[in-house]
Amino acid sequence: MDLMGGGIRPELMLAPKDQNLADEFYRRLINWINDFHKSLDEEHEVGARLVNFGQAITFHVEDIGYWNPSLISFQGRNELGEPVELIQHVTQISILLVAMKRENIEQPKRPIGFASWDEYEQQKT
Repeated sequence: MDLMGGGIRPELMLAPKDQNLADEFYRRLINWINDFHKSLDEEHEVGARLVNFGQAITFHVEDIGYWNPSLISFQGRNELGEPVELIQHVTQISILLVAMKRENIEQPKRPIGFASWDEYEQQKT
């Protein structure tokens, strides 16, 4: 096999994707969360309920981030409007998606992590 003479070009070969990195968990979470969010009526938006702190904490999900290799963050606002951010290891993620009354009903719903629904749909393909 000739790697340099017109055969396989090493610079075009993609390394296999590590399915256990935070960016892959992020991609899957974004899809699940936005599919749930999109299925809700205009009066509701996606929220998250965390039940592993000895009490239930519910908040409006505004954004999600990650830090490879293993951290995922959820940003949003609690029911009092205070900012919250949860940072978890990918092996500890356990959230319940819930429908919450939208705080700004006059603003159009936007997907979590994207500027528009078109941008979200394009990344899914």
